[in-house]
Amino acid sequence: MTRLPSHFYAMVDTAGGHDPVSLAETLLDAGARIMQLRLKDASGRDFLAAARAIAEMCRRRGAILIVNDRVDIAILADAHGVHLGQTDLPLDAARRIAGPDMMIGISTHNVEQARAAENGVADYIGFGPMYPGGLRNNVSGQGLDQLRAVRAAIRIPIVAIGGITEARVAETLAAGADAVAIITDVLTAPDLAAKVRSILALARS
Repeated sequence: MTRLPSHFYAMVDTAGGHDPVSLAETLLDAGARIMQLRLKDASGRDFLAAARAIAEMCRRRGAILIVNDRVDIAILADAHGVHLGQTDLPLDAARRIAGPDMMIGISTHNVEQARAAENGVADYIGFGPMYPGGLRNNVSGQGLDQLRAVRAAIRIPIVAIGGITEARVAETLAAGADAVAIITDVLTAPDLAAKVRSILALARS
């Protein structure tokens, strides 16, 4: 079974105006060991260039790079994995293209989707949105009870996402998440590296 290398799942996103390659380097320097490259508005050419640069940095640091949405870019960049949403390429099709060794994560929003991902041999799931707010300004969140229900239903790792802040890391992990993905609270921090180190310390405790 897949094991995630850290309880902090870093997100490389252009929110806050960050350059993705520089952001990835900062996250790695601060201790991140798994990260997702999420470039919703980038051209395919720019997405691939960033993925290749970050994948090389991750290989040198012993870290894992997951590419959001794009199986083709994950393969071309020699990334470790790809993360797919419910409306992206189906899991079985992605597996045929990516092969047996590439990590595949699936975004889920309820127990049924989580079970389907596990039955389809996903390596891990994303689950959320956990709380109101966050990058997408969620009106509401799934909450800890739903996370506990998903944890009881599946064995593969769960990455909780959506509205999670440093203050909510401990309760989210305690409710069954194997890792927390945090975008806004990290990318808007005055000292991004210090924020990451603080979250990592919380996760380790």
